[in-house]
Amino acid sequence: MQQSAAPELAHAHTRPIHWVATATAVSGVVALSSLVQPGSATAAQPAPGTEVKSAPAAVAPPSTTGVAFPLACGPVKAVVVKKATGDLDGDGRPETVAVVHCDAPMGTPPDGVYVLTRGTDGGKARVVATLVDPKDRLTVTDFTLRARAVGATLLGYSSSDVPSCCPDTKTPAKWQWNGNAFLRSTPAGDHSV
Repeated sequence: MQQSAAPELAHAHTRPIHWVATATAVSGVVALSSLVQPGSATAAQPAPGTEVKSAPAAVAPPSTTGVAFPLACGPVKAVVVKKATGDLDGDGRPETVAVVHCDAPMGTPPDGVYVLTRGTDGGKARVVATLVDPKDRLTVTDFTLRARAVGATLLGYSSSDVPSCCPDTKTPAKWQWNGNAFLRSTPAGDHSV
């Protein structure tokens, strides 16, 4: 018989007294929890004749449905390919920013980026700013709306000799409202060909 290097521990073997102590402790916890109860809930009622005001309802962002985008598509329709919503001007009402191009059957149609808003009366959505004009022959990728700024990567062409299938420039751009207009910035050194 081989002897263990560690001495036998008294608490490693359960005896009936251990079970009695555990049962007593559990019974004590259960008994104590039945004596301690949370207080009853009360709700304050408004005084008679007092007007109860509810929190203002969230304003829905403008929809792109039915908006006449300033885009000449000929016989095909304009299609919204990306959109994001957020409060760009800090007035508490969200705007919608939409990336739109003509639904051309072939080729890479250029994108337009438009900011939509509604009047204070909540009427129909309308275009209030053009961030990217389709005449500039740009394609928008990596489109985001964060911290009241619109961000995108613009794919374009270094000259009119570059075929429409193969943009050869890539420029990050950011637009932010300054109180009067959306200002575009391009981080220094981020223009690539």
